[in-house]
Amino acid sequence: MADRTSSSITIKAAKADVMAVIADLPGYPEWASGVRFEVTETGDDGRASRARMALEGGPISDTVGLAYTWDGDDAVRWELVEPGAMVTGLHGAYALDDAGPGETLVTYELAVDVRIPMLGMIKRKGEKRIIDSALKGLRRRVEG
Repeated sequence: MADRTSSSITIKAAKADVMAVIADLPGYPEWASGVRFEVTETGDDGRASRARMALEGGPISDTVGLAYTWDGDDAVRWELVEPGAMVTGLHGAYALDDAGPGETLVTYELAVDVRIPMLGMIKRKGEKRIIDSALKGLRRRVEG
């Protein structure tokens, strides 16, 4: 799973405010369509260390288990620890950087592997659509 798709967006908010929305996994349905989370373990910082993610609708509907690694308000990474019926690999990350006074540059990386054979170009296009939708929803949620 070496190929990752990534995209970035600037949000008019401090890193801590952006990361607070990202870290609120149960709140995702309010701004990210087609995904629900159930936090199954939390770390000492109160953030999810493990969660079950349900993908609903679209070409892939599945439920998988993810493990999270947090780097304060700078980044979060996740990886698949429980494959689903369709999703066999999943790695992702949000990286947050200061982009000027009161602005944060958010970069989202994602790599997904599925059980069915899929051309790399089609897979990356799907990942890009997921990323772009999530970044726009995140910006609306934080700035709204």
